[in-house]
Amino acid sequence: MPSLKDLKNRIESVKNTRKITKAMQMVAAAKLRRAQDAAEASRPYTERFNAVLGSLAASVGGSDSAPLLLRGTGSNQTHLLVVLTAERGLCGGFNANIAKLAKTRAAELVAAGKTVKILTVGKKGRDNLRRDFGDKFIAHVDLAEVKRVGYTDAQAIAKDVLSRFEDGEFDVATIFFSKFVNVVSQIPTAQQIIPASYEAGQENADATLYDYEPSEEAILADLLPRGVATQIFAALLENGASEQGARMSAMDNATRNAGDMIDKLTIEYNRSRQAVITNELIEIISGAEAL
Repeated sequence: MPSLKDLKNRIESVKNTRKITKAMQMVAAAKLRRAQDAAEASRPYTERFNAVLGSLAASVGGSDSAPLLLRGTGSNQTHLLVVLTAERGLCGGFNANIAKLAKTRAAELVAAGKTVKILTVGKKGRDNLRRDFGDKFIAHVDLAEVKRVGYTDAQAIAKDVLSRFEDGEFDVATIFFSKFVNVVSQIPTAQQIIPASYEAGQENADATLYDYEPSEEAILADLLPRGVATQIFAALLENGASEQGARMSAMDNATRNAGDMIDKLTIEYNRSRQAVITNELIEIISGAEAL
């Protein structure tokens, strides 16, 4: 049974931990506001941009004149998985859920006889995937020194991916990230970015016909690389909001658990203290009766 001093020290230690988790929760709440606003502000632009590209892609179809980013290489043998995670932990299952989705996809592709290559963005994703798929890593992007992720960061990642595609290093590229819903809900998502894939619903809702100049192929050749950067940037923003939401929720749970532990330790401390006092009283009474 721990002594009174041990219990008192443990209570103080848990109180200090609760102060830290509470402070981290408040910091995450402040960062979440900015990250959520950024993610939500990017959605209308991304959706409209994809709608324009979807309309152009539908008009071009699978013709041989279509840009390579749209029609693809004609093969799906080599897959590049771009895994976007955080640089830091203490955010619940945020990083693990993204890595789990990427691991599942990689295992399925390997089982199907496909070649898998992995590019990680964020230290936690790299650490999580290294044990099972470390031999398939081809690059890593470190954003630890970046205070706020911007479009230039997404452009740099997109430029690397596009250059590898032009060099014939892969046939299909998919990004893995977490889509932000609210503080307690973030959805791990896999999105194919090369070759570009657009749903039929992304075409213009009013079915308006446009005449394009220059040709649709020329416009697509210019917009598709920007589309890759836009999708990566939107994914980074969604990840940023999801990370802060997950951290805020995790630190809130940790703070409440610390409070529960303090209450239990306090009860145990009071019981032990009462037992010590009772034993002392018994000794005094026994000594008095002996006289």
